[in-house]
Amino acid sequence: MRLTDFWRRMADHFGAAYADSFARDHVMSELGGRTVHQALDAGWEAKDVWRAVCRAMEIPADKR
Repeated sequence: MRLTDFWRRMADHFGAAYADSFARDHVMSELGGRTVHQALDAGWEAKDVWRAVCRAMEIPADKR
């Protein structure tokens, strides 16, 4: 998954304004105690981060 696709999905689910705030502020156990930005900066694949967000936030399967 490209980062552009990842951020589009984040904006589609959370809204353009809240997606970045969520990604900066929400620490997720699914990401090893990191935020989305920290996980991506640490080299996590965008698809793995998206899957973690989907699990944590219970995003419906049709939106994944």
